[in-house]
Amino acid sequence: MTVFPLPLRRSRRDGGPVGRANVWVYGLLIAFVLGSIFPFYWSFLVASRDSSMLTEAVPPLLPGGNFFDNVARVFDTVPFWRALGNSFLVAGSVTVSTVLFSTLAGFAFAKLRFRGRNALFVLVIATLAVPTQLGIIPLYMAMAELGWANQLQAVIVPNLVTAIGVFWMRQYTVEAVPYELIEAARVDGCSMIRVFWHVCLPAVRPAAAFLGMFTFMMSWNDFMWPLIALNADNPTVQVALEKLQSGHYIDYSLVLAGTTLATIPILIVFVILGKQIVAGIMQGAVKG
Repeated sequence: MTVFPLPLRRSRRDGGPVGRANVWVYGLLIAFVLGSIFPFYWSFLVASRDSSMLTEAVPPLLPGGNFFDNVARVFDTVPFWRALGNSFLVAGSVTVSTVLFSTLAGFAFAKLRFRGRNALFVLVIATLAVPTQLGIIPLYMAMAELGWANQLQAVIVPNLVTAIGVFWMRQYTVEAVPYELIEAARVDGCSMIRVFWHVCLPAVRPAAAFLGMFTFMMSWNDFMWPLIALNADNPTVQVALEKLQSGHYIDYSLVLAGTTLATIPILIVFVILGKQIVAGIMQGAVKG
């Protein structure tokens, strides 16, 4: 098969030729997309049948008709509605607080001058070197002293802000928000809060959207700390999924039906915040 190269177009800035993607590029992209989608499709395929399909020499490639029956069994086996509500509450609260506090702290570290700024920022970054596992026992003791054991506060409060979020927003704010823009807003009579709200936030929207998507995914998929802090009657989604496979016999159709349900909210958040990331990047490109 002969592949004819597509015509070149001129760049707006320097007038140099810019090549268009050919058939091989599209083929490679399609292969990557199919490789990424296949695990989700396989999970749905197993969830729509019974576990006996896994023992077949040639497993079927089309979904069966047992998906809704398996979903019903998921809700009968574990308190999955409660788990979904808990995970939405935890992941939503942690995402909003992390984006807000990280953006505020990143703006302060990047654009405000105060004594000890660099030392405090280094201290924040140094906390990333401490393994999470080292703080599990002291953290649980603190939650028990506060009376928050087996309550959602024990999962939400310790994750209201993260060092990696502060670092990410600080690094982005340094480049995205020039000092001249802040000084112009201050000359016009804006307070520092209004400068943050009307100048900083629109400029760092792509980074904030990415941080929100990343935080929601990490909080939704968190397993170790909710397993320790919450009991079986008040679980998050990941703890509920663990209960589906805690017996001597693992029904993979049941487990993957629950996994498919748990994946849908992440995909929705990815689509919503992904649009914000692309819109912010395109807006910056047009302005540039």
